[in-house]
Amino acid sequence: MEPGSQTNFIISEADTSPFLRHSKFQAASIARATARSDVASARSSLTLPDPSAMVTSMTKPYHGVAGFDLGIDDDIATPSTVPDPIQSLRENIEFLTDLCRFSEGLELYTEAAVRKKWRLPDAVWKKLGGDDELVGAIDEIKSQRLRSGARKRELAQGHVIRGPAVLASIMDDPKANARHRVDSIRTLNQIADPPEAAPEREYISIRIDLSADTRARGQEPNPGDVITIEAEPRLGTPRQIEDGHSERPDDEWKR
Repeated sequence: MEPGSQTNFIISEADTSPFLRHSKFQAASIARATARSDVASARSSLTLPDPSAMVTSMTKPYHGVAGFDLGIDDDIATPSTVPDPIQSLRENIEFLTDLCRFSEGLELYTEAAVRKKWRLPDAVWKKLGGDDELVGAIDEIKSQRLRSGARKRELAQGHVIRGPAVLASIMDDPKANARHRVDSIRTLNQIADPPEAAPEREYISIRIDLSADTRARGQEPNPGDVITIEAEPRLGTPRQIEDGHSERPDDEWKR
């Protein structure tokens, strides 16, 4: 080929196919490289928060029934459900009655005995004295005991228990009257071994009044006109004589 001459190349469509494919591949590679560099630069420009700060700001997970999470923090203080011991004592009738007996001065109901029975420490005992509602309940029971006679009976029982000691002193006193000493022995014996109550006795009482005519005339009746018959019933005697009842001829009831 001579210098300065121009050569024209004619490329057919079949020959350009590999060339175009190579150009497209290079263009796609360049585009991907450009996109990666843009993403890297974008990541470098972002400011992410501290992971430790994110952990501390998270709330506690809910472990209850699904759908019932109200978003309430578990650390919030809830009202105490411990029962008030004073309230339970206000409603205890036996405890209030023991305090009534203590205020009435019964011998067996001292402060130490009541506190030991109900296990009351010093703090609770002092608090009871300043509870107006409790004091009102005790006053009400004291009034009931006074009206029913329970206070009088218990006070008498407290004094009667000293009786055997007094009787024993009379019995052992050589200067005491002999009759008094014997009576004290007899009384002590009855206290130690009380006699059994006599069974109830059934009897029939018939009263015949013959002074009706005397009273009708306005005169004083004669006591002898009133006849009273008392007898113990025999076994098998009916309590009420019914219609059609008959006795045997040899029955002693007719004699």
